[in-house]
Amino acid sequence: MILIVYQGTIILSSDFLLDNIVYIPYNSYRIYTIFLGCDKLQFEIEFYDENDVEFVKDFILEQDNKMQAKIFHNLELLELEGNFLREPYSKHLEDGIFELRNKVGNDITRILYFFVIGQKIILTNGFVKKSQKTPKSEIDLAKKRRNNYLNR
Repeated sequence: MILIVYQGTIILSSDFLLDNIVYIPYNSYRIYTIFLGCDKLQFEIEFYDENDVEFVKDFILEQDNKMQAKIFHNLELLELEGNFLREPYSKHLEDGIFELRNKVGNDITRILYFFVIGQKIILTNGFVKKSQKTPKSEIDLAKKRRNNYLNR
């Protein structure tokens, strides 16, 4: 079942199966997927930290206000949809590393992350995208931080 909520009021309830991606053109709508009569669990987002430095949080705060708003909106979608979030918001890169895709005008940023058992998402690193392909060094950094996280 799909519920679309606007300002606390259910405006659409649907029992039919939709595609994996539902596009709603207005940012103020909330989409809730209901399984077996109960709300789908939200995911917990955590910033990877090393020596009390949260790399992604620092990266987000370095961005301009519009990009920060876009990133926070997409993080909220990620928190709600988790592993169901697909393009254009999220994309699997390789070996369990995903990217959160943020674009404002011609500015493009990416935040890399991975999933941990228990509805957890760990944000590892962020960067400004300047080329067509995600740099291998950024993917390798995300993998290294994932390994460090899992071995704590």
